[in-house]
Amino acid sequence: MVATARREEKFASLRAAGADECLCDGGEIAGQVRATKALELVGPKTLRDTLRCVERGGIVCDTGILGGVYRLDGFDPVKDIPNGVFLTGFFSNFPSRTAVDEMMAFIRAHGIRPRIGAVYPFPKIAEACAALDAGSADGKIVVTV
Repeated sequence: MVATARREEKFASLRAAGADECLCDGGEIAGQVRATKALELVGPKTLRDTLRCVERGGIVCDTGILGGVYRLDGFDPVKDIPNGVFLTGFFSNFPSRTAVDEMMAFIRAHGIRPRIGAVYPFPKIAEACAALDAGSADGKIVVTV
């Protein structure tokens, strides 16, 4: 599995999570890696680049909106999706009870645990947002209520 991050300081966390190879994503990784499958977590901001990293017959699943861009202006499927590459998506808002139960069973069965970078009480939510913006948490930010 190949994982990307904007800063090399994140590579140790990615390797601990199972990455075999880590790439520093400076805005374009096409040409640095070829994959059969890609999970696009950033979303529209990097989707075109991710599509160019996938081999013919490969699949890109877009599920993210982390890049601050929420739609693909001017997206042309004929030009932007390489020949033979498949694009799909996953939207998890309002999942069914069955879908949540299946996901939780999978998480329990495989012992998956999120990497928690920092925990903030609700009155310190401004500090949590600052850590999120700075990318300094090295994992998920949790706000307790």
